Amino acid sequence: MSEALSLPAWEQLLNQLEAGTLRAAYQDEQGQWHANTEVKAGILSAFPAGEMISFDADFPGAVDKHNLAPRRFHPRDQVRQVPGGSAVRRGAHVAAGVVIMPPAYINIGAFIDSGTMVDSHALVGSCAQIGKQVHLSAGVQIGGVLEPVGMAPVIVEDHAFIGAGCVLVEGVIVKRGAVLAPGVQLSASVPVYDLINECQLERGAPIPENAVVVPGSRPASSGWGRQMGLSVQCPVIIKYRDAGSDAALVLEEALR
Repeated sequence: MSEALSLPAWEQLLNQLEAGTLRAAYQDEQGQWHANTEVKAGILSAFPAGEMISFDADFPGAVDKHNLAPRRFHPRDQVRQVPGGSAVRRGAHVAAGVVIMPPAYINIGAFIDSGTMVDSHALVGSCAQIGKQVHLSAGVQIGGVLEPVGMAPVIVEDHAFIGAGCVLVEGVIVKRGAVLAPGVQLSASVPVYDLINECQLERGAPIPENAVVVPGSRPASSGWGRQMGLSVQCPVIIKYRDAGSDAALVLEEALR
């Protein structure tokens, strides 16, 4: 019997996730993203199989399941994990060319594609899918969705630029090349307004390709709220970049 076949199913699955040959979400031929429910269920099965131990020798003060130890990288992996308190949990894929600045955390089942920057104090939650050449700026919070298994995780597609302090939760999708200004908060329940096309995106609709999004506000809908002059936060698309434009320069111009 081969070594792979002798491993528990959850361990084989975690190995495949780390190698990037299996993912917690997939994109169909129409470009729609879906949760891989079997993979997410397999990840969940690893937790009861583990026993609590101390990782004090390698990670002072750390206590976790014995089978979910933080990953270690070798120069041949071509991943730059700068010293200073970052951790990548077992079962997360980090491709060649990724840079991780301290402190940052990448949780189980996450997928980080090649050339992406994970900056200081950034969190990539469980099963989140981050594309190629993405910039996750300092303090970005990418929410994880491990349960329920049928719910798709947060997706950030290739060449997106996520500004400092942005928060993405509830399985939101940011399409290729989109730019989020610092402080944008996206969730399935928060409406997004498009000033260019003069419309409100459908609840839960992806942020479109090459959209430039900034924090905005809208008047409170209740009579008392309007009377008091209150407003609520909402993201606003203020322009679209062309495919060849630099994300950082476009963002700088949009915020002037």
